[in-house]
Amino acid sequence: MRALLQRVTEASVTVGGTVIGEIGPGLLILICAMDGDEATQSAKLAAKISKLRIFKDEAGKMNRSVLDTGGSALVVSQFTLAADTSRGNRPGFSTAARPTEGEALYLRFVEDLRALGMPTETGEFGADMSVALVNDGPVTIWMDDRG
Repeated sequence: MRALLQRVTEASVTVGGTVIGEIGPGLLILICAMDGDEATQSAKLAAKISKLRIFKDEAGKMNRSVLDTGGSALVVSQFTLAADTSRGNRPGFSTAARPTEGEALYLRFVEDLRALGMPTETGEFGADMSVALVNDGPVTIWMDDRG
């Protein structure tokens, strides 16, 4: 699985003019299930993200996790994180999981975060979404469980 994390002061996702998910301080997590991914990878990635120390402590150092700060997560599926740009000018997405498997892993990842005690909002899998955020820092972290 691949994830792009953005530390935010607020974030929201809108579908068809309606806000369907929004958070205050926390993480906007763009997530992509890759072909061959399994549920164990979802749980491992969720645990890693929940403990990642990218929030400031009292001294201003990045030393606290989203759980330490009482922050939330907004999880948005984004198959374009699987983009292969090695050939030509049009990205290929053949390494992304098929939609059925991708959606199941996306929903599993959301449940894994919630099971860790993280308040979690979501986008809508496969929908045309508008995502708004106020990036804090900015802090943006790329994660790929394959290396």
